[in-house]
Amino acid sequence: MNASAKYLFSRQVVYYESAAFAFVIVLIWLDEFLDIPSHFLGAEQTPVNWRESLFESLMIVLLCLVVVKLTNNLFQRMKYLEGLLPICASCRRIRGEQGDWQPLEFYIQEQSDAEFTHGICPECAEKLYPEYNPYKK
Repeated sequence: MNASAKYLFSRQVVYYESAAFAFVIVLIWLDEFLDIPSHFLGAEQTPVNWRESLFESLMIVLLCLVVVKLTNNLFQRMKYLEGLLPICASCRRIRGEQGDWQPLEFYIQEQSDAEFTHGICPECAEKLYPEYNPYKK
């Protein structure tokens, strides 16, 4: 997925979120003026209280703004690693988009927000440092 497709996808998500919030607001006002529970559920009729509906609508708009802002922040922070990565079978370097071969750690750090720390697994510790192996039983 290229950058423009990712941008389009994030815009679509925000659009659908906003449409869902707008639908809830429409339902609030329809309920206020049509008194839906009394028509469909046989509930007692209630008088129109437009101030309550206005307050509920404003609260939903504020919630919508917060959710859309958080969604935008999330999409801005996300970086994708996807597709096939050409990797050397011997040294494990990855060929970048310009054809240069980079160490695996460097490539992943450049393409995402991942950071690496280094350690040593028990098998390598036994092979490389048998006298200092803390994993030895």
